[in-house]
Formats: sequence, C-alpha cells, structure tokens
Amino acid sequence: MSITIALVGNPNSGKSTLFNALTGSNQYVGNWPGVTVEKKGGVYKKDKDVNITDLPGIYSLSPYTLEEVVSREYLINEKPDVIVNVIDASNIERNLYLTTQLSEIGIPMILALNMMDLVEKNGDKIDTNILSKKLGYPVIEISALKNKNIDGVIDLAKKVAFKEHKHITSFDPDVERVISDIENCIEHACEAQYKRWYAVKLFEEDEKATKNLDLSIADKNKIKNIIEKAEEYFDDDGEGIITDVRYDYISKIVKSSVKKGRVGLTASDKIDRIVTNRWLALPVFAAIIFVIYYISVSVVGGGVTDWVNDVFFGEIIGGNVENFLVGAHVAPWLTSLIVDGIIGGVGGVLGFVPIIATLYLFLAILEDVGYMSRIAFILDRVFRKFGLSGRSFIPILIGTGCSVPGIMATRTIENENDRKMTIMVASFMPCGAKTEIIALFAASIFAGAKGWWFAPVCYFAGILAVVVSGMMLKKTKRFAGEPAPFVMELPEYHMPTVVNVLKTTWDRIKAFIIKAGTIILLATVVIWFLQNISTSFEFVEFSGESHSILEAIGRTLAPIFAPLGFGHWAATVATICGLVAKEVVVSTFGVVAGLGEVAGDDPGMISYAATVFTSVSALSFMLFNQLCVPCFAAIGAIRGEMKDAKWTWFAVIYQLGFAYAIALMVYQFGSVLVLKNPVTGWTYVALAVLAAMLYMMFRKPRVNDVKAERAVTES
Repeated sequence: MSITIALVGNPNSGKSTLFNALTGSNQYVGNWPGVTVEKKGGVYKKDKDVNITDLPGIYSLSPYTLEEVVSREYLINEKPDVIVNVIDASNIERNLYLTTQLSEIGIPMILALNMMDLVEKNGDKIDTNILSKKLGYPVIEISALKNKNIDGVIDLAKKVAFKEHKHITSFDPDVERVISDIENCIEHACEAQYKRWYAVKLFEEDEKATKNLDLSIADKNKIKNIIEKAEEYFDDDGEGIITDVRYDYISKIVKSSVKKGRVGLTASDKIDRIVTNRWLALPVFAAIIFVIYYISVSVVGGGVTDWVNDVFFGEIIGGNVENFLVGAHVAPWLTSLIVDGIIGGVGGVLGFVPIIATLYLFLAILEDVGYMSRIAFILDRVFRKFGLSGRSFIPILIGTGCSVPGIMATRTIENENDRKMTIMVASFMPCGAKTEIIALFAASIFAGAKGWWFAPVCYFAGILAVVVSGMMLKKTKRFAGEPAPFVMELPEYHMPTVVNVLKTTWDRIKAFIIKAGTIILLATVVIWFLQNISTSFEFVEFSGESHSILEAIGRTLAPIFAPLGFGHWAATVATICGLVAKEVVVSTFGVVAGLGEVAGDDPGMISYAATVFTSVSALSFMLFNQLCVPCFAAIGAIRGEMKDAKWTWFAVIYQLGFAYAIALMVYQFGSVLVLKNPVTGWTYVALAVLAAMLYMMFRKPRVNDVKAERAVTES
C-alpha cells in the first residue's frame, strides 16, 4: 500500500539532508503550482510505494512568507498520510513551536530528533520517552548527516499512517475554553479533524487560513464576541495570546525532558566570537574569500588550466582531431569548423572547468560547515546601513553559483520593494560563467604574483555594486521604505560531509558542462560561420586581411564600447554574445584566436587576449560583463519573478546603464592614473557620472519620497 510522507521542519534542521539520504537519486524538482517556490519530491530508495515530499523550511505556519503559505496549503489541501516533523535536537525548544502548530492540522505525525550526534557531543540528554508521552507522538532519534537510524523514520511513519490523530493540548484551561467555544461555532463548516486548526486561526484572526470557511453572519458575530471577550480578559490580541501559551507549554515540556550537560560556551559559540565579531567579521570574511579565489584562479588556474587549455584541448584533442580529419581528406572548411570552431570554442570554455570546480568545492565546504549563514548575518549589518536587508544577501550568495536560482531565491523576501531591488542586483556577483572571464584575464593580463588581487577584487566589486545600487535606489519613490527585518538561525558548526560536498560540487559542475555542450556549442558554431563569411557573403577561410560579417558587426558596434577601453571588434562581439550566456565571451575568444587572428607565434586564446587588452581595459571589460545582464536565462528569471514586463525592462536597462557607468569610470580614471594617458573629454564625462552617482547616493530624500516611504512602511 502506497503512502505519502511530508517532511516538515525549520530551516537548518537537516530536513533536506534526510530527504537526500532517504531518496538517493530518486528525486524530482519542480515548482509548486502557481508559485515559484521549489518543490522537491522523491521515492524512498528501499520501497517504491513510499512517496516523500520535502516541504520548504519554515519556522511556523503563519502567513508571513511564501514558504509558510505553500507548506500549510499543501498540508491542508493535499493531506499527506503522515508528517515527519524533523527537529534540530540541539535547538529543541525553538523547533517545538512548529510542532504544536502541526499538531492542530489533524494529520498523523512522528517527531524525528535530528543532529543527536551534536546533542551527545554537547553532553546534553533528551528523554525521548518523556517527550513522546508529554506530546503524544512517537519520537525517534536520528542523525541524517551520518545516516544514523534514518530507515527507522520510514518504519515508524508507516506504523502511524492512517491512524486516528490526537492534537496536543498545549494551551492553559482558560485559552482551551475559548478555542472550544469557537470550535462549537464552526463544527458544521469544516471536517472534524480540522476544527481545532480553524478555531485557532480564527482566534489569531488569520484571514488567509480561514477565508474558505463558509460561516453565517450569526456565527461570525458570535465568534467575534468570543474573541473580544478573550482579548479583554487576557489584555492581548489573539495571536499574542496563542504565542505566549505555546511557549509556556514548550518550556514546561523541555524542562521535564531535556537535561543540559554543558554549561558555558559551545565550540560554535567560541568560533562565532571571532568570525561574527563586530570588528573582525569583515576582515575574516575578506581573508577567506581572498584565499579561495587565490587558490582557485592563481594556483589551480595557473599550470592546471594552462595545461588543460593548451595541451589537452589544443594539442591532444585539437591536434589529433585535425591530423585525423586532414588524413581522411575532410573538406578544409569542415576541419576548421570542428577544430577551430567547436573544439576551440567549447574547449575554451571547458578548459576553465578546473577553476570552476575548485571554486564550487570551497563554497560547498563553507555551506556544509555552516559559515555561509554567518556571512549573511555579518553582511546584514552592512546592508541595513545602506537600505538593504540581510535577506538580500541570501539570493546574492546563491547567485555566485548561477544567477538564475539567485534571482528566484528573492521570493523569500516579504517586502515587495526589497524583493524587486534584490532581483535587480542579485546577478552582480561573479557566477561560474563570469569566473571563466576572470580566469581568462588572470591567465593572460594579470598572470604572475602581481595579479593576485584581480579575482578577489571582482568578487568584492559585486558586493560594492550591490551596496551602491541600494543607496541610490532607496532614494527613489520606487524603492522607498525601511528594509525588512532579518532573523536567521545560525546552525552549529560541524565537519563537512565528503559525500554532500562532492555531490553539491558535481551538481553545479554538471549543469555548467551541460550548458557548454548545448547553448555554448550552438553559439560557437554560429560565431565560426559569421567569422568565415565575408561581408560580400562569400565563404572564405578567415585570414587577417579578410573582412568577415562577425568583424563587420564588431567594428560597427565598437564605438559604443570605445570609451570603456575595449573598442576592439573581437571584444565588442564577445560582449554582445555574452548577453546570450557569459560563457560565450570566452568561447568567442577561443574561436577568433583559433582562426589565426594576429597573436604572434602563439594563436592561443590566452595569448590573443593579452594582445587585445591592457590591464585597465581588462578590468573595465570584466566589470562591465560582470554587472550587466548576465544571460537570456537570467532575463527570463527576472521576468518570472517580477511578473511585469515594465519592471523587467527597468531591471535590464538599469543593469546595462549601471555596468556602463562603472566600466566608464574605471577605464577613464585608470587610463589617466595608471596608464598615464592624457585627459580627454570622456574623462570629464566620467567625472560627471561619478558626481551624479555620489549625489544619488548621499542626497536627502525629497518630501514626496519621505511620504512615499511612510506610506510603504505603514502598509
């Protein structure tokens, strides 16, 4: 007999780790109907009749976030056979708040006390027999991270599924009488198992949860009178009363069943005294990022990347394939397409996989250890000073892997203005595709010990761009208002799990490689044909003297980017093609370099890049491509999250304009100060742009803007 299990728990409770362990590769990911919150489902790997749904991590079933609404709508409407409430046993008191709410839904439930290894390490003891007796639910101890007793979760869930459910009597007698009176008013309007749920929600005046109740005017008035008398008696509103009695009940439960074995600071607390310290947090964060990028781009990106690009793809694959095709008397144009176009272009992208893999590996370790949560907490202090919420950094952080999920992650931000602004700036961080461009310049323009700073600077330039944008946009009517408060749990530090880290890294690398084998392959083929068809529409193999359509397009558009320092036609074409996907920037140089453009004796992509850019123009080029529209997929994600064509266009135009302004200032000021070139008219334009941005950042809001801000805050 098949059963459906819903995994429900707080964020960082280990719920998703348990889901991964139970389902293995039998997973599917999609979106909930009508919303963009991720839906994870799977089949138990030892029993195909057991279906498991991993609900979004939530702290309560109140309608404050989209995740909370989605979770409770699923539980009420889809009615799974059993709930597995995953609880972080090291923070049991806070986790039990959700448990008391889940109890009221009327679905059979078990409690899975996760992270028991941490509980034992801290010397704490949880009497599961007392806990189970007090709550009235079966309790099982597990460690999802270490695969301890996870199969027992399914066995226990099967035993309680389809059995009669009893809710937790968690309120004091006075409040229970109020709930009982409300239940009597609604017994004809809902199923018996949901009476308590709806009675509590009516008392809390949760309109979203109770909107479907078909109540008469008389019943509504009767309920209103009951609530008013209760609020007068308790001197608080319904929601406050329920919250207080829940926590009173939970405190008594924990006091009787949990014994703390350690007094004082835990190891995580001691580490946090340093890494979240008001003065040390940012320097420590900066040092960690510098080390990660230095190892990824300079160490691995040195000999390893050079070998992969020049030897593996250039000589071993490219050379042998070319010799084979020539020996087989394949047409020269087809040989050139395969060797110079496909291998040169796609190989140029894949040549930087070692760098991307190293970067993803380090980020996965930081996530698994628990440090990424601290980064969001640390930067909340910085962001709030400039009008942004710390919540904004979570999507931005996710965007370092790929901008698309980063943009989609903004749905967790409740404040609409904050959410839209975060959508616009979430792609400013260097994603995996942009890291390839960083690696290209690190191997060519900034090679050697003197260029160690380049890659980390690009990372922090993304954060600075977010801050600057926040300061400017918050001064406008569109985004006026106080940033939403940010509350986040900091999980205990723990040793990273090799399997989890490698799986996370591989999933990201696999997506990168698949992209290289599809859209990048198509783009390189198109680029090769445009480079081999002359402006008179004759097919001629490229030479330094012929004028291809690609070159003609580049030279036509080059004046647009000349003030930014990269008016070379190849750089212009690479930038335009990068709007499709940022990986195409590198593949464009790979195709053009492989086709024999003047690059000395070595026609390789890295050597070719060194002939096109100076150090200043390379930094300008990098920042423009990092800050402008990331790719077509990201534009689609922006459109999906904004749900409005005008807002989408506004976001795209802002990103392009902001990227152009930053690149203009970097090149014009760098040209004068670093390259010692004379001041030009564009230098004065760059100064005017700087003055305008400083004015937008530090001006006082106008009276109308203040009114708009108050209106947004009050609403």
